[in-house]
Amino acid sequence: QVQLVESGGGLVQAGGSLRLSCAASTRTSGTYTMGWFRQDPGKEREFVAAISWAGGSTRYADSVRGRFTISRDNAKNTVYLQMNSLNAEDTAVYYCAATNTAVLTATPYLFSYWGQGTQVTVSS
Repeated sequence: QVQLVESGGGLVQAGGSLRLSCAASTRTSGTYTMGWFRQDPGKEREFVAAISWAGGSTRYADSVRGRFTISRDNAKNTVYLQMNSLNAEDTAVYYCAATNTAVLTATPYLFSYWGQGTQVTVSS
């Protein structure tokens, strides 16, 4: 069982930056692919980014590539999402997720563990 706790959300002006953190209750390096998703009310959960077990491979949604960076600090069992050049379309609840598949997947149902989410609001 893996418990995930996100932090770092908040209100930011368009063009600004935020860094989200996701702390895991157990060691995730070498075992879990980690991902970030986001969801607006009334919409489906959307893939944002994923990072491989060791952090050597990453995958991004087209909508965030070049603006967001996912990284992990395995010594701290923590995954980060650095978000730059934010715009109003990035407003959502952001969720951290973990899967023990080695595939760098963007499919939500393949992730077994989820955090409670953190709200990101970008004002235009």
